[in-house]
Amino acid sequence: MTRKLGILISGRGSNMQALVEGSRRPDAPYTVALVASDKPEAAGLAWAATHGIATFAQSPRGMAKADYEAAIDAALRDAGVEAIALAGYMRLLSDDFVARWRGRIVNIHPSLLPLYKGLDTHARAIAAGDSHGGCSVHIVTEELDGGEVLGQAKVPILADDTPDTLAQRVLAEEHRLYPRIVAQWLSR
Repeated sequence: MTRKLGILISGRGSNMQALVEGSRRPDAPYTVALVASDKPEAAGLAWAATHGIATFAQSPRGMAKADYEAAIDAALRDAGVEAIALAGYMRLLSDDFVARWRGRIVNIHPSLLPLYKGLDTHARAIAAGDSHGGCSVHIVTEELDGGEVLGQAKVPILADDTPDTLAQRVLAEEHRLYPRIVAQWLSR
């Protein structure tokens, strides 16, 4: 059974692109029904549209958070979305939104959770002297980066790494990990 996935982005959406490519495999258990963004100018929206994927954009400026999330929620439901993947979506979702989609939202985070929740993950891993950084796909809950981890990929931290060089290598792993874990998750 093929499930309909909605993807939320805020920028160019390179992880969204990886998920779309993953959805086009013959054995993929999902199709991308909608790419939505809080930034109407997001480059990822144009990419999705040129690849035949429905898009939705709503700026939250001047709106109450509940009204903004209601608009996103309505667009997702109107598209028949059954599950949501966050792909560079840089807004915190309200507890109410998460509750409405409980167990049906995943995110990819650039650290080996439970380490380094939130921002600046690569700088924090380097500063701590960690031997590895990486990324984690997890279920979204009301706790920031606190849901069940579904999969991880480790990336060695090299002696001359900067946050930017580590981020580039981690991003390459994110593109491999996210479609695979989303496919496994939606096949359960």
